[in-house]
Amino acid sequence: MKRIANIPDKKDLKRIVIVGGGFAGHDFAKKINKKKYQVVLIDKVNYYQFQPLMYQVATAGLEPSSISYPHRKSFQKQPDFHFRTCEALKVNPSEHHVDTTIGEICYDYLVIATGCDTNYFGNDELKCSTYALKNVSESLLMRNRILLSFEQATNTDQEDELERMLTFVIVGGGATGVELSGALAEMKKTILPKDYPDLDAGKMKIYLIDSSPRLLNAMSESASAATTKALEKRGVIIRKAMVLSYEDDVVKMDNGEELHSQNVFWVAGVKPNSIGGLQEESYMKGRLLVDEYNRVKGYDHIYCIGDTALMITDAYPKGHPQVAQPALQMAANLAANLNREIKGNIEWKRFDYKNKGSLATIGRNSAVADLGKFRFSGQLAWWLWLLIHILSIIGMRNKFSVFIDWVWNYITYDVSLRLLIFPKLSSIYKKDSKTTNNCN
Repeated sequence: MKRIANIPDKKDLKRIVIVGGGFAGHDFAKKINKKKYQVVLIDKVNYYQFQPLMYQVATAGLEPSSISYPHRKSFQKQPDFHFRTCEALKVNPSEHHVDTTIGEICYDYLVIATGCDTNYFGNDELKCSTYALKNVSESLLMRNRILLSFEQATNTDQEDELERMLTFVIVGGGATGVELSGALAEMKKTILPKDYPDLDAGKMKIYLIDSSPRLLNAMSESASAATTKALEKRGVIIRKAMVLSYEDDVVKMDNGEELHSQNVFWVAGVKPNSIGGLQEESYMKGRLLVDEYNRVKGYDHIYCIGDTALMITDAYPKGHPQVAQPALQMAANLAANLNREIKGNIEWKRFDYKNKGSLATIGRNSAVADLGKFRFSGQLAWWLWLLIHILSIIGMRNKFSVFIDWVWNYITYDVSLRLLIFPKLSSIYKKDSKTTNNCN
């Protein structure tokens, strides 16, 4: 017998089902006219996560609540908006419904915004042995790993154990890898001497490993050069190599070098969280092929926006970058088109990506910026990075909280958020949820 999800009747409205509440899905839900459509947003967690600042949660610079915001809070007092915590399993386009863990959800329009996950490039063993940074849960796990390593290092005088505990290996030279490396370097300089005076901070080593020709390969060469110089000045050891394996606390690289560490953080790439059920011709390398209106190939009422969408154009023959700006712009354009259609205007606007530039921070008073023809680095880029991220955070309380933490840290070089919090194992969780293992 079919199980139907408990969603209020849509009455005379058309129903839009959004799968995924990240940058694209959340922004689309904000901009779609919820007086003309019934909107159903489904997500595996009940909150929005601001990914660009997860590395600061991982390095105890921000609390997880500062970069998270409940979906239901975002859409309070909007009677034709409904949120459900569940996982989308597959699409059934012939019957216009999505199969989920809470039952079938019917749609008139389906918007797929499932985002991306960590890419291990076929080496799934690394999934079980390294730490990723794609959600708040993973950022807390990484924070625990970092702090626990410091605590363990105070309890040994064995040099080989100290090396494993105080060596931090970041794999991936994109923005997340650069920012995480810089944040760890700040901890080494400002936190270790105060919190762990009996540890020799000089024994903490930070390696940034990337197989690309240069760091921040998606940005300009000047940004890459400035980043490399700033990180090396902070003591980060950069290796141009590919990680082959990580077993028994040993990282092996294709240049023959080996590193002994219990702290390996994998931020080397992304892969799409594509949903199943659509025809084979709709997929390419895991992403969903879409036209210039973000309509999925082969379907009239199924759309895809954000990282999972693959829109091939002359300017972007490999699709748009899998970052926040294309996702937000796709969401805004699709919402505007559907809002016009419900009012009787059948002329849709093609998606035209406006590249607003890129920013990456390296550490205190240091960042790089590529803004069209303007390319600069240093303190000005850092202040601009701070401003844009404050404005992008959802929720006034969150903006204020992040601002206060940043100001306090800038003045004191110390935010007191270094808490080791482990979940208590209890059978009570088994009654309400299906436990999963990242290694399965």
